Amino acid sequence: METTVFEAGAFGPTQIVLILVAVILLFGAKKIPELMKGVGKGIKEFKDATNEDDKDNTPKKSN
Repeated sequence: METTVFEAGAFGPTQIVLILVAVILLFGAKKIPELMKGVGKGIKEFKDATNEDDKDNTPKKSN
């Protein structure tokens, strides 16, 4: 019986190392900090947008 990544639940250390090596080869060591900075900004903007959406959808209490 073959297990998939979703069934296993996590990547092993060998897979993580191979992914990191592939990323370094594709983007180069100097571009990785810029790439991570962009990803971080994107995540922050996404969280801010979802928080604003939640504030807009919450019903206000009336006294």
